[in-house]
Amino acid sequence: MDGHLFDDLAERGLDVFAYAAPVIGESGVGVREHELVTPASVMKIQVALALENLIDEGRVRGTDRRIMLAESRTPGPVGMSLMRDEVVMSVCDLVVAMLTISDNVATDELIDVAGLDYINSFTRALGLDQTWLAANLQQTLDDIAREVGFTDYRSLTDHEPERDGPPAWGEVSRRIESSMGLDPIFGSRTTPHEMTTLLQTLWSDRATTPRACATVRRHMSHQLARARIASGFDTSVTVAAKSGALLKVVRNEVGVVTYLDGSAYAVAVFTRQHHDNAIDVGQVDTAIGQVARTLVEELHNN
Repeated sequence: MDGHLFDDLAERGLDVFAYAAPVIGESGVGVREHELVTPASVMKIQVALALENLIDEGRVRGTDRRIMLAESRTPGPVGMSLMRDEVVMSVCDLVVAMLTISDNVATDELIDVAGLDYINSFTRALGLDQTWLAANLQQTLDDIAREVGFTDYRSLTDHEPERDGPPAWGEVSRRIESSMGLDPIFGSRTTPHEMTTLLQTLWSDRATTPRACATVRRHMSHQLARARIASGFDTSVTVAAKSGALLKVVRNEVGVVTYLDGSAYAVAVFTRQHHDNAIDVGQVDTAIGQVARTLVEELHNN
């Protein structure tokens, strides 16, 4: 494995935690793969699997309509967070929005449908003892904002130091980076190894029913974000993935890379930026692709 890549990223202020393994098989390669990390939106995979499992058990109806009012929707950069009027969508279509465009409103609505306790018990039943969802996205954002010194997440995003006075954005960034919500000991957590294991169970129909697994795999293959893992491979390689990012500190992606010869590899790359680093978002995305390719090619070429 190319240790120079990881050394260079560390020198530029980017912590990397990663692991890759064949979809069918146990042994893999990685770096800091057993360390706890903040999952961000990568956790939407287990939300989807738990929800689809409830549908197959007959405890939730996928055709049920959910109403999401404008004034109570979870903030986010895309999708329903940006809409002005109430939105009505079926449970099944909420899963599509959550996995393809990483819609935060859809995610919190589905967490409400399934329940945090059920999602966590579902994950533990798969043997993922270090993977845990602490709260929904709205609560996570609000808790971090309050710890940083604001009343809620909306007041944090509305803050303008030139108009409102201290704290300056540099201080806000420092506080966010050290917040408990972004500390995997206290907040939501997983490890690269466990997320790769989850992908292996998903791709082998062991996570839940074959129908539910196929549904989640299909939606992941339609994820619109292609700048991370997929950027490390040419177009002959297919990638089904789920990305995640949180407050310019955490930037992640996990997915399955499939070559033309049919060989497939599960890979999970988690990164953590420091507020005073010299690497921008586009460079982090490129780094995630480089790390994924480095790990997967080591497996594919041996």
